[in-house]
Parts: sequence; C-alpha cells; structure tokens
Amino acid sequence: MGESTVRIDGNTLRLPGGVAVRFIRTLRLPEKGTHPLPPGLGEFPVRRVADYADTVPEAWRARGGVMLPVYLREAMWLSFGGTTEPAALQVGVGKVCAVSGKPWSDRLARKPQNYVVLPRQPWLDGINSGKGTVRQFVAVPLGLGATVEGQVTGEEVWGGVQLQSFALREPLLERWREEERRRAEQARAMPQYGGYGAAMPMAAPPAPGAVPAPAAAPARGMRRAAAAMGLGVGGSMRQEVYEDDRPLSDWADAPAGRVFVHLVMPPEWRRITGEAPPPSPVDRAAYTRAGLPWFDYYDQDAEDLAPTDTLEAVKPVGDWLGDDHEPWQAPTPGQVKHLKDAPGKPVQDGDW
Repeated sequence: MGESTVRIDGNTLRLPGGVAVRFIRTLRLPEKGTHPLPPGLGEFPVRRVADYADTVPEAWRARGGVMLPVYLREAMWLSFGGTTEPAALQVGVGKVCAVSGKPWSDRLARKPQNYVVLPRQPWLDGINSGKGTVRQFVAVPLGLGATVEGQVTGEEVWGGVQLQSFALREPLLERWREEERRRAEQARAMPQYGGYGAAMPMAAPPAPGAVPAPAAAPARGMRRAAAAMGLGVGGSMRQEVYEDDRPLSDWADAPAGRVFVHLVMPPEWRRITGEAPPPSPVDRAAYTRAGLPWFDYYDQDAEDLAPTDTLEAVKPVGDWLGDDHEPWQAPTPGQVKHLKDAPGKPVQDGDW
C-alpha cells in the first residue's frame, strides 16, 4: 500500500497517487449567457487547520483539513496541473458531488459518474450543469440557501470543499508505470537533430491561471464561531467534464486519501491566522479592457458527461443576493486563447 497522507506543499494540496490540486482566484462571470474560461488571478493561500488549533472553531478542528480565505461572491476554479499518475478525484461542495449532484460517497460510481479523471481533466471551474458547460464556483455564506448544498439537500451543514482521490488497482498502476518507463527510454534513445526543421519538444498547455495577474483593487484571543462559507454557482462557461473511458473495476474500492477544505471570510482569516487576506478581486471590466486573455479548451477525443437534473436545477447566487451590478465587458475574439489537449507537510484528517 502506498502513502495515504494528504500533504500541503506551498499552496498545493497533494493527495496520494500523485494528485495535485490548487485553488485559483478568477473573475466572476455574469449569470446570463455562456462565456469562455476566465483567467487565473493567482492562487488562494492554503493553511493547515492543525496549525491554528487555538483559534479555529471546534468543528473545524474535528474535521481537520485545510482552509483558505475567500470574499463574498468571489469565484474560484480548481487546477489539477502537476498530477503525475492516473487517478479518480471526487469533488464535493458541501458534501454534494460537483459532477453528479448526488450525496457524498466513499465509493466511485458510474451511473451517474461521480468523479473526474486525472490528469485528463486539467481543471474544474464549477458544477457540471449543462452539455459542454459548467456553472462557476462562487463563494457565499451558509444560511441563505444559496449554496449548492442548500439547494440540493435543503440544509446547509457542511460548506467548504471536499476532495477524495482513488488510485488505479495495483497491477494496472504498475503496468502503467512500466509503459511510462518504456516510453521514456525510447524517447532518450531517439536521435537528436539540430538546426532548421528539427522537432521541438511539446510544452504542456498553459492552464488558465498561467497569465500575468493584473494589479488587484485595494481591499474594501477567545475562540468564537467563524462565518462559514460554501459554494454556490454563478455564470455558465464552456467546459467539458470528461467521461471515464476505463472500466469502473480498474479503480481501487477505497479512497487513497481525502481532505476537507474550509472557506474563510477575510476578517476571520486575519483573526485565525494573523495574516492579511489577499486583496479583493480585480474589476473584470478593467481586466478585459487591458486586453488580457480569456481561454477556450476543447478535447476532440474525450466524451463529455451529460448533466444531471439535480445540478441543472441549481440557481445562481444572484437569486439570493440580488443582481450583480459590476459592469461587464465581453472579451474580443482576439482575447480568447484556444488551448489544446493536454513534498510538503501532512494535513490532518478528521470526522466528516
């Protein structure tokens, strides 16, 4: 059996089986229409709950995991770049599966599929809610009914994000590793040619976050309960959630690792950690006016998962919080970039 501990490496969560997950800040999309992939504006800082046992709520200590600061109605996406081996990853929002809309489970399922396949799935920007589209992850407080959890289950108990990884069964994983070693040896044995017309090594496709972040706008003792946050949905974007082309029996029965990600309002982040939260997100119209890129990603060899009725029915956070008055300026066609196919400290787990 391999290492079962989740580790935090900088702002990257590393789950067993070579799974890497980063949480990326991004522009919030309008809730009407379908849009290209928004750009990344840097990583959310991630901290271990166990390092702040004296200042986090007791329920957070019991659940363990990590935490990150997020503003009201701030949008995020999950990047899986750096994942090194085939893995199945479950993503929960308030313990509702972001892919199937079903309750959280410690087992993989296929009908409907309740996981994404790595490294085939390069990122996930929201819940699987339409054919070839997702609805953007947007942070909202618990208690309003605006979260995916509240709309699907009728309760808001958990909040946050839950991650759980599954590895290939050992014989299949060893076979995959052997094939990778053989390919690497063949590549080293290939003659290297220089000069005009020489084959150039292919670089990995840039993730939406791999762009310069514009200057962000300035931000507008005793334990006590923190204002809990969860994820609702915002605007729709063009993104496929890929269907697994392996038999379900290829994957292990039990998860290799799991982690609970708590979402913290900026004032609570400062109180808990003593750190200043990141500045509030940049104005999206200013970003677009500056000519910075948006993204489109398409994999012609992959099959998109059909959305479930449960997730299609989730309403945007604007239905609870009111209209979005931030001005919207659509990117020009030239700003949309078409992308092709493409160690740390252990994190304490708990009861959840």
